Amino acid sequence: MLKLMYITNEPDVAEIVENAGVDRIWIDLEVNGKEERQKNMDTVKSKHNIHDVEKIKKVLKKADLIVRVNPIYEGSEKEIDSVIKQGADIVMLPFFKTVEEVQTFINLVNGRAKVCLLCETPEAVDKLEKILEVPGIDEIHIGLNDLHLGYHKKFMFELLADGTVEKICNQIKKKGIPYGFGGISRIGSGTLKAENIITEHYRLGSQIAIVSRGFCNTSIITDRKQIKEIFDTEVENIRKFEQQVMHYTDEQFAKNQEEVKLMVNNILENM
Repeated sequence: MLKLMYITNEPDVAEIVENAGVDRIWIDLEVNGKEERQKNMDTVKSKHNIHDVEKIKKVLKKADLIVRVNPIYEGSEKEIDSVIKQGADIVMLPFFKTVEEVQTFINLVNGRAKVCLLCETPEAVDKLEKILEVPGIDEIHIGLNDLHLGYHKKFMFELLADGTVEKICNQIKKKGIPYGFGGISRIGSGTLKAENIITEHYRLGSQIAIVSRGFCNTSIITDRKQIKEIFDTEVENIRKFEQQVMHYTDEQFAKNQEEVKLMVNNILENM
């Protein structure tokens, strides 16, 4: 089953999400350069702060806490120390471009938490072979938002349709490092249907996925009972669909891959 992640800094929402079967709660501290990169885009720009780490950690009973810190900067050591002391199980490095940044990050974490790299720059993809040689990488997530901007694409799932994601996955797979990519919405929904994306996760050997804002946007849906109903029902629907995909044949995976290409092309034509 995919390890599902959801971004929130609200303790009661974190409890609901965890109880529904989401595997990881995500605190997002990244601010450096993000607004400029994703200017005028309808992307999630979280307003989380360092104190949210401890606040969320206190309510979690089984889900892991993943914290995205800022790209390497002069305050990285202090920031990483703080999130680990407050209970981060996994620390994520975003927007890196060099082997040196990855090595610095791993040294700063120093075995005190799991290391997750967010591969989301063309420069990181170009150097991926050398980056994968660095000891201490526990997992890698392919960040389609910034990566598609870096490649000057119009739609983030173009990278799934044009083989870019598959190429990256195959490189990581050779090293035996767990990996994931992108986000999924509710079954039956999404610009590109959740079913098609989940099937691609299984075809490509991905193990990790983000539950997207479109799955349940708690900035709009604020009633806790409704949030619980959505997560309880929709996470179960994802798990039921995964049970089917696990038994797909190569022909079924190939058919879905072609459907993804066609749908992405249709989306691009209508943009």
